[in-house]
Amino acid sequence: MTAAPDPGRVLLDKIDAREQALAREAGQAQAQIDELTARLRELDEAISDLQVTRKTLISLAGQDDEPAAEPAGAPSVLPDHPAYQQILDAFADLRRPLRARDLCQALDLPIVAKNTENIRSKLKRLVSRGILIETEPGLFTQPHP
Repeated sequence: MTAAPDPGRVLLDKIDAREQALAREAGQAQAQIDELTARLRELDEAISDLQVTRKTLISLAGQDDEPAAEPAGAPSVLPDHPAYQQILDAFADLRRPLRARDLCQALDLPIVAKNTENIRSKLKRLVSRGILIETEPGLFTQPHP
């Protein structure tokens, strides 16, 4: 005579199986996030390279006396989110060029990839609006009049 399976054991086995399936799914999602983060970084670097190239070509053409034309449709107003004002306040307080990691420290954010990529994205947006400049890849500062 075989004993009936313990109902508690059956439930625990089902929980274990579900936990393992969710862990696999979470691992796959994290891999996708890592791929997208790397792609975003590549795109940001390519944009930065093009901006440097533009600046160099204008300088070589002897047009650096003329004000650089704003990209069409790029408003120079601060985006409507408090984080942007906090970033500008940090630049005003520190009065030096900053990297995304420096801003995370200044804003008391944990130094993790998620935060630095988020700050870097905001810095790039401020550059595209003419509020900040990127003097070299990843180094941001306020333009001097």
